Amino acid sequence: MKNPYEVLGVSPSATNEEVRDAYRALAKKYHPDNYVDSPLADMAEEKMKEINSAYDQILRQRIDEKNGKTHQNSDTGRTNYGAYGSPFAKIRQAINMGDFKSAEEMLNSIEQYNRDAEWFFLKGCVLLHSGYQFDAMRYINRACELDPNNEEYTTLRDNLNAQSNAYGNPSSRQGMGCSICDICSCLICLDCLCR
Repeated sequence: MKNPYEVLGVSPSATNEEVRDAYRALAKKYHPDNYVDSPLADMAEEKMKEINSAYDQILRQRIDEKNGKTHQNSDTGRTNYGAYGSPFAKIRQAINMGDFKSAEEMLNSIEQYNRDAEWFFLKGCVLLHSGYQFDAMRYINRACELDPNNEEYTTLRDNLNAQSNAYGNPSSRQGMGCSICDICSCLICLDCLCR
């Protein structure tokens, strides 16, 4: 197994923003869409999986360290999704590629006892992209309840709440129509999924 920091080309002391920027740069470079009909397509896909897995592992480790948790699997049979081969990395990749059907199928295939905060968050993201904002909010709120210190989850929740409040306030909509809401929803989701 490669060191996830080496995969992303950053040091362990890098800030979260530096890690995210390195991930985004590599994801842009190795995205499979850049290698369609290329002999390097398989290699790029493998590299993208490695990048997603490394990023997922770093985020998990940092969240666990922030919460004082260790990185070993517990005796409850729960999977440590921060490990290499994380199904969540594959689900995030599917969401990033706009393949919400596959992402939802992968989410639904995870056993209920393994559905942690990350599962609820990603399920909420899929529902949000599918236009089910009310249901998405329920899942994202649940993710925040399970992991209240996760900035990614709480930022999306707070942005959606602010958007919902602005949408419900007639004075904030005057002259704008509904299109600004659609734009905000897309930007929030893109920002959330590209971290």
